[in-house]
Amino acid sequence: MTMPTSGRGSARVTSDGATRPMKPGMQRQSADDSPTSSAGQTVRSRYVTAARVRWLASHLSDREQAVLGSLRRLRVATSAQLERLHFADVTPRQGRAVLATLVKRRLIARLPRRVGGVRAGSAGYVYVLDVAGQRLGPADGRRVQRPWPVGTPFLAHSLAVSELYVRLIEAERQGRAGLRLGEFLTEPACWRSFAAPGAGRITLKPDAEVTLGLGRFEDRWFIEVDRATESRSTLDRKLGCYVRYWQSGQEQARLGIFPKVLWIVPDSARVDVLVDACGRLPVAAWPLFTVATEANAVDRLLAGADS
Repeated sequence: MTMPTSGRGSARVTSDGATRPMKPGMQRQSADDSPTSSAGQTVRSRYVTAARVRWLASHLSDREQAVLGSLRRLRVATSAQLERLHFADVTPRQGRAVLATLVKRRLIARLPRRVGGVRAGSAGYVYVLDVAGQRLGPADGRRVQRPWPVGTPFLAHSLAVSELYVRLIEAERQGRAGLRLGEFLTEPACWRSFAAPGAGRITLKPDAEVTLGLGRFEDRWFIEVDRATESRSTLDRKLGCYVRYWQSGQEQARLGIFPKVLWIVPDSARVDVLVDACGRLPVAAWPLFTVATEANAVDRLLAGADS
């Protein structure tokens, strides 16, 4: 099992009044985070009609479509993460202006929390798809809903998954290890339902599923982002669920292999907890799992599933 050498603390998330859910008849504060926006300016919310959605779809730039695609994939991302993904070739002011335009069109929305506190400025805003942005996506059976505040632990966990995706994209751009990022599926697209003896149907719920091309090889991974908030009994249950799924043979029958499971933890102390939990599993199951700190997660993935 790979042992990381360093860790990184979790991001601080604090409340911010930039955007709040609206009730019928309320007015929305302007979500324009560009330097020229006027404080306190309001615009009246409009129902997003089908005609409006079609108009928006025909007036999106490639960059704007890419931003929506990232939020559709990740569910949440900070302004800083979106800038690293889609605005590396323009100034921060230009990037913020594009995001502000998407907010005004109700394609994306800010959550009422900022990563790093209010001092983080607009780089700490957290974005999700708004109603129009959801309706522009594929018809996957999900109900379109207005964005709503989420709890701090859930948000921090989701943003950690988004950060892994951003860092893999950056590694691909840098040409590290000949990386080609294939699939990066988040919840619930990466979940697996399977039959276990005496237990009926069980759903395995990874945080993400990643396919990486490294040279002439292709590696597949399940990702578990651990924030050091779960009890040891909860870890034991999750590890046991992976072992049962592996024993079912369902994944191997579909792909010919079983993805390696990478647990990403905040520090070396939590590494020890995970290593101890894995050590209580049957010896045959040990090769399924590896552990890395947040700081070393990408390096571990680039080392390959067989290393």
